[in-house]
Amino acid sequence: MALTSGTKLGPYEIIAPLGAGGMGEVYQARDTRLERTVAIKILPAQLSEDASRRQRFEREAKIISNLNHPHICTLYDIGRQDGMDFIVMEYIEGVSLAERLEKGPLPTVEVLEYGIQLSSALDKAHRNGVTHRDLKPGNIILTKSGAKLLDFGLAKTELQSHAGITLTNAAAGSNPVTLAGAVVGTVPYMSPEQVEGKEVDGRSDIFSLGAVMYEMVTGGRAFQGQSDFSIASAVLVKEPAPISSLQPLTPPALERTIGVCLAKDPEARWQSAGDLSKELRWIAEGGSHIGSLTSGSGS
Repeated sequence: MALTSGTKLGPYEIIAPLGAGGMGEVYQARDTRLERTVAIKILPAQLSEDASRRQRFEREAKIISNLNHPHICTLYDIGRQDGMDFIVMEYIEGVSLAERLEKGPLPTVEVLEYGIQLSSALDKAHRNGVTHRDLKPGNIILTKSGAKLLDFGLAKTELQSHAGITLTNAAAGSNPVTLAGAVVGTVPYMSPEQVEGKEVDGRSDIFSLGAVMYEMVTGGRAFQGQSDFSIASAVLVKEPAPISSLQPLTPPALERTIGVCLAKDPEARWQSAGDLSKELRWIAEGGSHIGSLTSGSGS
């Protein structure tokens, strides 16, 4: 049920709705104690109704709250009121990458800048045992100070082990995105192992970031189809169209780097987000013959 302006959740006062998604409804609110604006997310009912899931969420929220990084949205607090569980996060002003992509591809210099920032954020999280599992343009906010990654690690509480329930054997007519949990992921950005319902680690996030960077460069998704099922099939067996065929001015080194991210086999990808960040930084600093960055895609 939507919350109205003025509703109180503990010390937090709802101001206005910001949006809704698989992980719940999000509101702009005011922390009446510290006199600051925050974002509050009301978690789905299935999380509130399951005591074990709620306990896992609380444990993981403590870990996520310690992920101090300039490109990770800060988690401030968690709470429960009137049967509703909620989390309190940093309020970020900016536009989502999804909104920005509606205007077309980004200049190469921006792709590299945001790629470095996001891979650095992933490296921080992975070193602390947190995997995002739902990295996509809608979970990335572009601000004056760079990219910010939202909803970090919350999917982990919903996706533990769902034997026998995967996108490739979902029953006809069901929603394969939500069948194994409300926040399993978003199909076009899932790794192959995620699609198959296998255990995932940080390399799955690297695949997702590769899909996001591919879209930043080309303006189109790496994996496409007429349905979630056909997109999932593409993730498993098809290779994206070569970036050079869509954006010929893209530096070859960047195309190769994104291609390594998108390897079907996790062993063939970058093995850490830190290594990916270093590679992108090397390209940005002119470590390959890339010409003028500002003359790349989308400029």
